[in-house]
Amino acid sequence: MLTGQVKFYDEDRGFGFIKPDDGGPDAFVHATNLVGISELRPGMVVEYEMTMGTRGKMHATNVRII
Repeated sequence: MLTGQVKFYDEDRGFGFIKPDDGGPDAFVHATNLVGISELRPGMVVEYEMTMGTRGKMHATNVRII
């Protein structure tokens, strides 16, 4: 599992971005990929997996607060 910090999250639109701890590019996250939580807030530390989406782009899945 990868770890990172929530950089931005728009609760109304249901998406945001995670800044990975490894310094790679920001990871897109959608509300449907949150596990055990309904929203994220900037600064939260999370763990997640990266998965290829239906449109051929990588995004964060199985996102959990740690």
